[in-house]
Amino acid sequence: MLRKFKITINGETYLVEMEELGDQASQTAVSQSISAPTTMATPTTPPAEPAAVAQSAQVPTAAVPATAMTAPMPGVIIKLLVTPGETVQENQPLLVLEAMKMENEIVANKAGTVDQLFVSKNDSVNAGDPLIQIS
Repeated sequence: MLRKFKITINGETYLVEMEELGDQASQTAVSQSISAPTTMATPTTPPAEPAAVAQSAQVPTAAVPATAMTAPMPGVIIKLLVTPGETVQENQPLLVLEAMKMENEIVANKAGTVDQLFVSKNDSVNAGDPLIQIS
């Protein structure tokens, strides 16, 4: 699909035509004041490896117990209501997760003591990420 954009840089107007080629590097044709194309440009830096970026954000699974409470949905932790060592009751609010502009309280699934918090305020989490360990 060919898309056209009109761009003004330092007072000079350029008509830029861009063609989307899928996974291949896209080419840009630049013309001055809607004249014939005069310059061809291609990106010089390759895209980052998505697998390498995803691996750096993962929590090591050896440090996370299988019984840890996990995030029910992706979002951002906006409040921590408990600290490690604190005793909690079943259904007591533990933290607040903001997802899609809504605040969701994450409550204790059992009574016990908070062993470990795996998140901090303003952390982004995905569904299934560990949040808290209660023993």
